[in-house]
Amino acid sequence: MARAAPADEPAVPLPSFAELESAGARVGEIRIAVRDIFDTSDPKEDNWLFRTANKLHIQTRPSVIQRQLLFASGEPVSARLIEETERLLRSNRYLYDVQFRPVAVHDGVVDIELVTRDTWSLDPGFSAGRSGGANTGGFKLREYNLLGTGTSISLGRSKDVDRSSTEFQFSNARAFGTWAAVNLDHASNSDGKRTALSVTRPFYELDARWAAGASASKDDRIDSVYNAGNVASAYRHRENKAEVFAGWSPGLVEGWVQRFSLGVNYENDGYAYEPGQVAPAQLPGDEKLVAPFARYELVEDRFDRAVNRNLIGRPEFFALGQASTLQIGRASTALGSTLNAWLYSGSISRGFEPLPEHTLIAAASVSGQVAEGRVRRHRLGAQAQYYLPQGKRWLFYAGASGDMLVRPELPDLLLLGGDNGLRGYPLRYQSGTRRALFTVEERFYTDLYVWQLFRIGGAAFFDLGRAWGGDVVNTINPGWLSNAGVGLRIVSARAAFSNVLHVDLAFPLNTTPDIKKVQFLVKTKTSF
Repeated sequence: MARAAPADEPAVPLPSFAELESAGARVGEIRIAVRDIFDTSDPKEDNWLFRTANKLHIQTRPSVIQRQLLFASGEPVSARLIEETERLLRSNRYLYDVQFRPVAVHDGVVDIELVTRDTWSLDPGFSAGRSGGANTGGFKLREYNLLGTGTSISLGRSKDVDRSSTEFQFSNARAFGTWAAVNLDHASNSDGKRTALSVTRPFYELDARWAAGASASKDDRIDSVYNAGNVASAYRHRENKAEVFAGWSPGLVEGWVQRFSLGVNYENDGYAYEPGQVAPAQLPGDEKLVAPFARYELVEDRFDRAVNRNLIGRPEFFALGQASTLQIGRASTALGSTLNAWLYSGSISRGFEPLPEHTLIAAASVSGQVAEGRVRRHRLGAQAQYYLPQGKRWLFYAGASGDMLVRPELPDLLLLGGDNGLRGYPLRYQSGTRRALFTVEERFYTDLYVWQLFRIGGAAFFDLGRAWGGDVVNTINPGWLSNAGVGLRIVSARAAFSNVLHVDLAFPLNTTPDIKKVQFLVKTKTSF
């Protein structure tokens, strides 16, 4: 047993997990301490409001945390597994903080304490936003951690530029005490209905050896074709999808993971003219694809921990290792498909550190079909993100992305506007078969922690982009567009629904009479 240091002697610090691993230590007792939302031992958080919130909130059950551990008592200490477990736990919206520490070392055995702190998980309230000159809003009652079980359930009413919707959602990433994730989403919309259900046991960790799952969705909606920010035409789109798969992996071997999966995809798209709507010049043809497929994944175990990148004041993990996926399928009329076609999709991403503190993350993707000897519905995309910290509170960010289509259908068209990257312009202002977008930002992360609830940041930004090519192009303002602006970033740090609130003023630099000189945007995003 480790003895306590006498009062006149300084306490001897315990070894790090890496040092314990090198020494061949084994895991002893694992103590899980789930803390309240607010630490009332801190005078800044000891007030009636925070004490009331702690009393009303139901803490996460320790068993929910226990089931997510990637190591167990009696096993050799692995610093890598402890770090991966932290990444896994921090991905849960209902946890604000996660800390592992050794608390006692005796006879080659280390006792480990895991301290977690909950977030406020009930989201009752109204939402409102504005981007691209269009307003969104609604009311949703959502609980992200029902009775402390990690289950998320919600019911709400919302309205955006496309439709109004009443939606029910249910999800549990650790259903039945297993690694199976169950998700259900049903929406009754002003233009149709949408239902999606999935049950999946994913490759939940790098060393996971198998995965399997099934999913199905049905969506009946009106799709709109935009030109210069206005609806030019619309049509009815009925979309049914399903997939079943099973996968195997040899696990993590010398820092790399290979995964092999087999499955079947089902896609059935039907299109029709919609009464009362302006019809498009040409309606897409109905298409049904039933395709067995094979999928290969390659993942490198390389992550970087940082603070003040896409969030404010909270640890973030960047996947810097290579991650790639390749999937090949074959649709056949013998299986009920409307055509014989090879279906392909792939993606690759990797992080680079060209200089100390410099981080570059690059990614590319491709998808499409080969039917009757020619490529169709082919899409190629690439993007890059660059982060350069300038001291503790300032960061320079640059992003670039580009996409191209070959023989697309109408639903495939690429859009660009105030709702997807070009903040000074109406939503879906340009469309086409080619798209490029460049963004630079100077970000500022303050020390402000308003009422111990809200973290504050800001940004000055410049966007440059264009979408062009094809039959549905913006003939009023078809060239390159740019805007500059400033914005406020607010994060509700203690809430499970704490996305980053963007409040921006954007000034378009390539205006026409149909564009306002100032665009005011309010939007929530998952990052800065």
